[in-house]
Parts: sequence; structure tokens; C-alpha cells
Amino acid sequence: MQRTRLNTLFNQIVLRFRQWAFNPWRRLSVILISLLFGNFFAVAISATAGQTATLDVTVSAILVLGMEVISWLYYRFTPRRQQAALANQRLVPLIGLDGVVPAGTDVGSGLGGSNLGPVRSRSTFIESLNAFKLGAVYGFFVEAFKLGS
Repeated sequence: MQRTRLNTLFNQIVLRFRQWAFNPWRRLSVILISLLFGNFFAVAISATAGQTATLDVTVSAILVLGMEVISWLYYRFTPRRQQAALANQRLVPLIGLDGVVPAGTDVGSGLGGSNLGPVRSRSTFIESLNAFKLGAVYGFFVEAFKLGS
């Protein structure tokens, strides 16, 4: 993309938010706020969409589709440590062609004794979306129990 003022501004905002959210407590607070906002969203949607009861099926289909898209985004990629472990398991076979385990192979972990480095977690935005989804699902269940009683 071109280096326009808008692109530069957006990149700076994203960079500053990443630096701000690098602190684990701030990251946890953003995720917790997303969880609570998801619960609020569920209560608000069930109150407004259920008021007229004309578009219940359409609204529920849109909500299920949105939840599935968030789940697809969250579970699409695995963290770095799991990716490296899977790559090492594919590259270092535990049993040779003659049926003998090679000397020096760590059979217990399947990692070959390599250092994988620190675990890279998912991005704060994706974790916040997943927390929003969990809060919304919890809120919908609570609303269903309130309506059923």
C-alpha cells in the first residue's frame, strides 16, 4: 500500500496499542472487558430482537454465523511452540527404516531435544474477539434460562 497520511496514522495507532497491550495485566484487562461486553451484547440483542419477534430466525442465523467466523479466526492458527513441535515430529521420524529407534532420539517428547524458544500467543485482537464470543454465548444461555423459567 502507499504511504499516505491515513495509512501512517493507522499503523502508528496499531503499533502504540500493541506496545500498550504488551503488558500482561493490560492484555488481561482488555480481554476481560471484551468478555463482559459480549455478555452485555447478548442481553441487549435478546431484549431488542425478541421484542417484536418478527426476525428471530434471521437474527439467530446471523449471530451463529458471526460466532462461527470468530471461532474460525481464533482456531485457524496454532501458537509457535506447537507448530515447531509438529514440524519436528514430521522431520525426525522416531523409528528408522529398519525398525530401530535412532540413538539420541527423545522418544518421550518427539521433539528431538531442540529449543523451541518462547511461546508466541495469539494476537490481542483475536483473543478479545474470542472472549467477546464466549461472553455472548454465556449471555444467551443465561437469557434462555430466564425465559424458560
